[in-house]
Amino acid sequence: MMIFFRNPLALSGLIIIITILFLAIFAPLIAPYDPNYIDIDSILVAPNTNHIMGTDGLGRDVFSRMLFGAQISLLVGFVAVGIATLIGIILGSVAGFYRGWVDSLIMRLVDIMLSIPTFFLILAVIAFLTPSIWNIMIVIGLTSWMGVTRLVRAEFFSLRQREFVLAAETMGASDFKIIFSHLLPNSLTPVIVSSVLGIASAVLVESGLSFLGLGVQAPTASWGNILTDGKEYIQFAWWLSLFPGLAILFTVLGYNLLGEGLRDILDPKNKNK
Repeated sequence: MMIFFRNPLALSGLIIIITILFLAIFAPLIAPYDPNYIDIDSILVAPNTNHIMGTDGLGRDVFSRMLFGAQISLLVGFVAVGIATLIGIILGSVAGFYRGWVDSLIMRLVDIMLSIPTFFLILAVIAFLTPSIWNIMIVIGLTSWMGVTRLVRAEFFSLRQREFVLAAETMGASDFKIIFSHLLPNSLTPVIVSSVLGIASAVLVESGLSFLGLGVQAPTASWGNILTDGKEYIQFAWWLSLFPGLAILFTVLGYNLLGEGLRDILDPKNKNK
């Protein structure tokens, strides 16, 4: 654990993520205004003491919308990565344990999915669905499991012939018990790191979809659709683009730094340092 606290970048990532999570969880208490309240007397007001991040084209408080937008972005990240990780663990475990034609079939499916640009695949699927936060989370999750599958499969390949696995087989343990009690717990290190990094990617995808109008729909606030509002007034309402852009930047940076820190902590080579 001391490795983590001696790494200033990883510690910075943890602080960033904890801060963003705190703001998202307590948004209803922190936000000074209703994020959807329209004030026609305060349209496109620059940052001031009453509206510290200014207002948008409908007079809504940007700071309040940023706080509630954090809830949406992080929810999408956690749920989408959870779906992708679950699928990847199941398929990777099956491929790595049984090998043979089962492994070949799953890996060809992985190759097919990887050959299609993920963002364009998501765009194509979303275009046929009603834009909503739940559809976005499911679609991102269903199109992002390939990396986890390959990681789990590789770990299973390396552990399959270890003594503790052979001993379990000799004692008559079922395949299910061997996979979930012996192999999988020893294969989760790269999965944890990949999942943390995957949250950053999911936040970026959600923001991109919302920016294009295919993600979270108005009046629900998300960082992506705040950016969309900002592009119409970018010449004179700079705050509408600056603040959500910085929020996305720091969130992605925080998760990337945290992922690197976890990699150092969980790497067996660093255990005795």
